[in-house]
Amino acid sequence: MTVDAVLRSEDKTLDPDTVRAGVRAVFDKPEQAFYLVAERDDTIVGSLMITTEWSDWRNANFWWIQSVYVRPAARRAGVYTALHREVRRRARDADGVCGLRLYVERDNAAAQAAYKELGMDAPPYRMYEEML
Repeated sequence: MTVDAVLRSEDKTLDPDTVRAGVRAVFDKPEQAFYLVAERDDTIVGSLMITTEWSDWRNANFWWIQSVYVRPAARRAGVYTALHREVRRRARDADGVCGLRLYVERDNAAAQAAYKELGMDAPPYRMYEEML
C-alpha cells in the first residue's frame, strides 16, 4: 500500500524494490518501527507506520505517524480515526512516549482537517530535509 499511498497523496513514484526492502526492514528490526493495520471482512483497508524520535528536551520519545493509507473505498468511514485512536492508546500505555507527530503535504486540506479533528495541532516548525 505504501507505493500507492505516496503516488496518490504526493504524486511521486517510488521504486517498488526499495519499498519492499523498506517494509521488510520494519519486520526485521521492530525496534525501528511498527505497522498498524485496519481490517474489514478480512481485508486490509488502512495502515500506518510508527517510528520514534528522541527528544532531549522532554527526555522521552515522540511517535511519528507515517505512511498513512486508507483504501479509497474505505475513506470517510472512520478507518483512520480508529487507527489514530489505537496509536494514541498504545502511546499513552507505553513508557517514555511524550507525544505524537506526523507530517502532511501543505495542500492536503482533507488530511489536515482530519488530524485537527483528532486533537492534533500544527506546531510552529517547518520541516527540512537533505537527501543523501
